[in-house]
Amino acid sequence: QGQLVESGGGLVQPGGSLRLSCESSGFALIGYAISWFRQAPGKERERVACMSSGDGSTRYSDSVTVRFTISRDDSKNTMFLQMNSLESEDTAVYYCAAERLALSCWLYGAHEYGNWGQGTQVTVSS
Repeated sequence: QGQLVESGGGLVQPGGSLRLSCESSGFALIGYAISWFRQAPGKERERVACMSSGDGSTRYSDSVTVRFTISRDDSKNTMFLQMNSLESEDTAVYYCAAERLALSCWLYGAHEYGNWGQGTQVTVSS
């Protein structure tokens, strides 16, 4: 198994923006579906965005659609999560994940991803 290394979390005021990055180590991202998950204290881990490997189609959870954008640069083995108009409810630890998935990324749960980042804290507060 390879590794995913995240960066870009931090403290931001409501309405602000952050961009998370996640670079693969030990394997090339090309051909992998990618996802971003988050987990807030006392809550279950939820997927906020994913991108399928075949056609590059993306999907977002209702809570972040329009505000968040998932992208990737396979030449740099890096995926990104651009987060705009951040709200206090977005406060969580964010995790990137990657896996070779045959179908649409939204059909797969977290347990089906074998490659995970270490998590990065995002805190939205004034």
